[in-house]
Amino acid sequence: MARKGKVADILSKALYSDDPNLYSIWYIDLGQIKDVTLPEFLKLSENFQVIPATRIVFIKKGDTTLYSKTKN
Repeated sequence: MARKGKVADILSKALYSDDPNLYSIWYIDLGQIKDVTLPEFLKLSENFQVIPATRIVFIKKGDTTLYSKTKN
């Protein structure tokens, strides 16, 4: 539950307080990890209707990882 909140917080900040094009979303699609910009992810996922937030593996801003599904 905390993870979903963290993803929501990052995406909200990216969309409303920053440039969403600086953010990349890495998500699982048919067993492969895909990497797209945040605006492209929102289009592809139809605002999380087609691709749920639970399939997000990483959220990055440039080279900085803001969210990782696995804790290392």
